[in-house]
Amino acid sequence: MTAQDSLRLYGRTTELADVAALLERLRSGPGGALVVAGDPGLGRSALLEHAMRGFGAGAALLVRAEPGERHLPSSGLRSLLASHAQVLGPAPRSPDGPPEPGELLDALGSRRGSGGPLLVCVDDADLWDAGSRAALGFAARRAGRLRGVGLLLTVAGRRVDSPEFAGVPAVRLRPLDDGAAGELLDELTGGSCPSAVREELLHEAAGNPALLTALADRLTAPQLSGVAPLPRPLADGGVLMRVAGGRLAELAPDAGTLLLLVAAAQELAPEGPGADAALVLRAARAAGVPAGALDAAEAAGIVRTAGSRIRFDDPLLRRAVHAGAPLSRRRAAHSLLAAALHGVRHRLPRLLHRAMAAQGPDPRLAGVLAAVASSPDIRAGHGERAVALARAGELSAAGSARTARFTAGAEHARLAGLPHRARELLAAAGEGPAHDAVRGSAELVRGTLTLQDGPVGDAYGSLLLAASLLGPYDPERALVARLTALAAAWSGGDHAACVAALSGVGRGPVDDYRTGMLAALSARLDEARAPLRRVMERAEAEQDPERLVQAGSAALVLGNIAGACHLGARALAAARSHDVAAYVPRALEQLAYAELRAGRHTRARAHAEEGLRVAHRAGQRNTAAHHHAVLAFVAAVEGDAPAVARHADASLSVAGPHGLAQAATLAEWARGLADLGRGLAAEAVARLGPLVRPGHRTGHFALRWLALPCFVEAAVLAGEREETAAAVEEFALWAAQGADPQASAQLARCRALLAPPAAAEELWGQALARHELAGGDFERGRTLLLYGMWLRRRRRLREARGRLRDALCAFERCGARVWADQTRAELRATGGATGGSAGPLERLTPQQLRIARCVADGATNREVALRLSVSPRTVDHHLRNVFAALGVRSRVELSRLVDRAEKRPSHP
Repeated sequence: MTAQDSLRLYGRTTELADVAALLERLRSGPGGALVVAGDPGLGRSALLEHAMRGFGAGAALLVRAEPGERHLPSSGLRSLLASHAQVLGPAPRSPDGPPEPGELLDALGSRRGSGGPLLVCVDDADLWDAGSRAALGFAARRAGRLRGVGLLLTVAGRRVDSPEFAGVPAVRLRPLDDGAAGELLDELTGGSCPSAVREELLHEAAGNPALLTALADRLTAPQLSGVAPLPRPLADGGVLMRVAGGRLAELAPDAGTLLLLVAAAQELAPEGPGADAALVLRAARAAGVPAGALDAAEAAGIVRTAGSRIRFDDPLLRRAVHAGAPLSRRRAAHSLLAAALHGVRHRLPRLLHRAMAAQGPDPRLAGVLAAVASSPDIRAGHGERAVALARAGELSAAGSARTARFTAGAEHARLAGLPHRARELLAAAGEGPAHDAVRGSAELVRGTLTLQDGPVGDAYGSLLLAASLLGPYDPERALVARLTALAAAWSGGDHAACVAALSGVGRGPVDDYRTGMLAALSARLDEARAPLRRVMERAEAEQDPERLVQAGSAALVLGNIAGACHLGARALAAARSHDVAAYVPRALEQLAYAELRAGRHTRARAHAEEGLRVAHRAGQRNTAAHHHAVLAFVAAVEGDAPAVARHADASLSVAGPHGLAQAATLAEWARGLADLGRGLAAEAVARLGPLVRPGHRTGHFALRWLALPCFVEAAVLAGEREETAAAVEEFALWAAQGADPQASAQLARCRALLAPPAAAEELWGQALARHELAGGDFERGRTLLLYGMWLRRRRRLREARGRLRDALCAFERCGARVWADQTRAELRATGGATGGSAGPLERLTPQQLRIARCVADGATNREVALRLSVSPRTVDHHLRNVFAALGVRSRVELSRLVDRAEKRPSHP
């Protein structure tokens, strides 16, 4: 029994459900089959054994493939039939020759004495000989004809797509997500790992449960508790070979040499598309390896060719091949590759392979390699440059040059979207002496990494230190450090720190940006407008994604939303075309914010969803928190309450400890907006109040103004008008600066909500007229809805119906489902037709709908009364009418009906 046998299967809910469905099918009579595919270490065998233990309805047979017998005809089929003849009954004939496809099916169909259903499990079915694989696949495709017989097979990764298993239902194991991997690690360590050790282990394992288990087993108690340093590399060759190297044992030496050449070639760009096939074959020929060795490696399912590239099917196996080989063989492989490279175009990879083959410090080779890796004239990605500079540092003598090379490698690793590698190189750089300019560069990299994943206050401190160290030697990079510090302070909502970061910027190429942003931060937008426009104009000729993001920020500050969208799209294109992975999530974040400000919520969602994926891949949790906040806001507009909660919680789980005031404010605003959409005005006031009230606030200084109209609307609907008048007049001063296209219409709407009837009519008209100029269906729909409600309460029903129908169309166009439901309820209350259906909730009045939603959330009558600012007696009266209208008898039935109608998770 291995250390993992007693562990739970974490993160496999879907896969376990598929296996359970097969087992249940066998219990009820029909046969079936399922293929479980996955790379080494992902838990194929564990899932198979779980099925074996859980199948109590009949006999369960387990057959493991013998890789050494895969070239013996019929060996797999003979093994299954012979090993379990006493359960299956004798086969119709012994398969001495090549098996016929139907023989296994006949054998399973003719079984005798089984006493019930039969589950046949075959582990590593793809390692059977070809004829047996064909027979197994044939039987699996037709298992439904065999009453009570099930086949559960496991295969490696892409082998599920092979012709033998085509048409068999399959489930593919993926790496565990962070949550499931964290739960497994807690079980392995008793939850005692400090956060730094925990992050190292989770990153190194990359969601592979077997590797995570092996790493935890390798470490001593002091290492696991953070008292002793972790070994380097964390996953050495022995660990990797134990987890992923099982399939290598059957290969001939020539195939092993060829695989090592492929793995060594990929060391230059481990995340790239694979090794150059022509280069590998030239090096193999020089080593006397025949070309047929590649065919053997492909037949074993270890590598595959695609065009001019050879790549491993499993990245973990590539690491195992390289790290598991003796050092002398690795050096020989790199020497062969270096000798096979010719010409100026291959100068960097040739030097790098020579450096990988070096047996000890070589300052001369290190200097040449570092110079070439840093040259702008060399065509190489940031990842390859990072590998080269790291190796140059390793070959350098102790001193400032060694530190500088590690630091430069860290910067290229950061730009390549490899933050963990960047931090490793910074740690190596910190071990030796360094000039202030080198120390400043290291702090710039460290601060930028922390801004992307860490407390932004710490990032701000590192970046200002970087600026002071770099100032006398590299003014341009000192400027970059200060502008990045501005981004950290802005993300943290620290107004004074934003001003301080800009105040230290000297005159020069960014003077317009500095002048404009300082004026904007001082609420002098008229002074900011001209310099920031010049920043945007100059960006039209720019290709640097960082400067394009900067110009997009200027556009957002000016309220030029179209310009911000344009510059965000260009920043994204530039980051992709220049292969700067670190800037892709940031460009998508700015683009998502700009689309949100423009009222194009579906586009904002598309950009934020993509941004979330690439931010996680690039290790940028802070950026991911911003994307979660955008998605929470979009979900609030669309009325998807579970998505609001899910994304807001995810955003705040990072925003809180890392001080991301901007993301936290947007996430809380999304929650307040969701409450407002569901008619829970008092809850919305409670959420939005801290974001917008003057004094000590939790809200971001810039987002405060954008959220304030929501607060005013909620406060008026909740009957809490006292503090709104002053807030509206403050908002008027900000709106007058033209920093947001919607502000003028929102101001008129807020004033209309507070004005006496005689003055309100004109203000509603002004708001609608201004919406026509600003655009945006959602904000216009909200004004129309509020105006329609205002008209209905004054018994002007015909006018109310017209406004409410317009509001309904606006909400339907922008996908604001819950707001459309509110509007339909108001429209019904005027006696008008809604032109749509909200299911059974269609029968309720607006107040009844609000009460039904509160009850579905689990609120008591008294709590509902407090939320809606009515008496408990009023709630009781409306609730009786709700029960009668919907035909329900209890609060539980009502909750389930509301959940189904609004597609929320069901209440127990």
